[in-house]
Amino acid sequence: MFIRDHMTPSPITIPSHTPVLEAMEILKKHRIRQLPVVDKGALVGLVTRYDLLTVSPSPATTLSVFEMNYLLSKMVVKEVMIKNPPVISPEAHIEEAAVIMREHKVDALLVVENGKLIGIITESDLFEALIKVFGFRRPGIRMVIETENRVGALADMLAIVRDHNISVIGIACEEKTENKVQVMLKLSTAESGSLVEEFNQKGFYVRSVS
Repeated sequence: MFIRDHMTPSPITIPSHTPVLEAMEILKKHRIRQLPVVDKGALVGLVTRYDLLTVSPSPATTLSVFEMNYLLSKMVVKEVMIKNPPVISPEAHIEEAAVIMREHKVDALLVVENGKLIGIITESDLFEALIKVFGFRRPGIRMVIETENRVGALADMLAIVRDHNISVIGIACEEKTENKVQVMLKLSTAESGSLVEEFNQKGFYVRSVS
């Protein structure tokens, strides 16, 4: 689950002297929400749709539309961009990206390697990665099992699945208490009856099957 595998490579960029109105048109045309700002090959900032909307005309303004458009036509991205935006390495893990986004309250990170911008990863990319991890779009059943948080518990679960000749599509674990953990298994089967029965017989609590 590396950033490199889930980022958008070679993102659209603009120089810092780009007019704000032009940047807004680029965002609209390409249906994106962020534009890295690059001057002479060097990353200098990030401008977002939100940043541009904050300088757009408001119904509450006392200026006329013509006055506002005139002011916006003179304004460039450098005046509204985020300087020194948070960046991440392509070899970092997606969970690291999630933590940085949360801490900095941003919905995208620029991916930098050897001092050069090579990509961008957004919240949407992280959501898509999670969907893949959980195997959500693949056919099969989703089983949530609660068990004692002990060494070997997961291995025992997977041994049961193996003995039923079923492949594991996705897996995730969540610690509920110090002694209890829930394990989500996405399995390549449509039948769960005998599997649930064996899990229960061997001391596991099957919380849900869907």
